[in-house]
Amino acid sequence: MIRKLKSGEYRIYSRKVDPKTKKRKNLGTFKSMEEAKKHEREIQYFKHH
Repeated sequence: MIRKLKSGEYRIYSRKVDPKTKKRKNLGTFKSMEEAKKHEREIQYFKHH
């Protein structure tokens, strides 16, 4: 899940809510949407390989 921040950067959050904190985990912040999407694909790859 990618969200745009007020600063203009993009942050990747986990899809599921963390049961302890009741919030989504921050998985990284990127300057552009392309960088964020690329990293999200990398995360998905490592989750399934």
